[in-house]
Amino acid sequence: MELFHEFNILSVFVRLVLAMTAGGILGYGRSKKNRAAGLRTYMLISMAACLTVLLGCYDFEMLKTGWAEIAAELGMKFDASRYASQVITGIGFLGAGTILSAEHQQVSGLTTAIGLFASAITGLAAGMGLYTTVLVVLLLLIFSIEVMYPVEKRLKRRMRQFTVYVEYENPRNLAEIIDFVKEKNATIFDVDIERTKKDDEHWPGAIIVLRLAKESTSHSEMMTSIAELSCVHAVKELVS
Repeated sequence: MELFHEFNILSVFVRLVLAMTAGGILGYGRSKKNRAAGLRTYMLISMAACLTVLLGCYDFEMLKTGWAEIAAELGMKFDASRYASQVITGIGFLGAGTILSAEHQQVSGLTTAIGLFASAITGLAAGMGLYTTVLVVLLLLIFSIEVMYPVEKRLKRRMRQFTVYVEYENPRNLAEIIDFVKEKNATIFDVDIERTKKDDEHWPGAIIVLRLAKESTSHSEMMTSIAELSCVHAVKELVS
């Protein structure tokens, strides 16, 4: 293993392949979910981050060997961490660009953004030759992103507090909907009125934050009950 921890052509190749593979594994799961940043994006980011660190390693190696006399004459000092810091800064801008404000005050792209950041940091670790660390982190990231995804969905379904978007015929119907929800022993925390344009017409709508009672129905049953009201055109649970 000492050979792979030294800076040579073999270790460079192994580090780049490891970074590309780790990014590809993370990106594959995102591609299956049809996310904007998928397999190739994660592979490229991880490999590019690894290459950035390798450039720093090359500069450091050359300052000790081929450029040693010139460096001593000019009094040059080298900080190998500056390459990695620029990657972290750059991936912050890239990740922020994937976070979008969707309709009904929803925010999407948070997991994609942090996934890109994690992929970049994994590439940095691979470039530094932290082979064991990369493998352990990769397993933990797969567990967090893939294994915990259905668990998180089930937990959210069991939470008594959730948010729904309701579209109805006219503004007067909102009071009827609120009264109906309260009859179901649910507590309403907030109501935000919106207007949705459909076929050149503006339908009134509202975002309702509510909490179900302990003995109350489930999310789906509550939404089905609201949808069955004659004044309601559409109902949708908003997931953050």
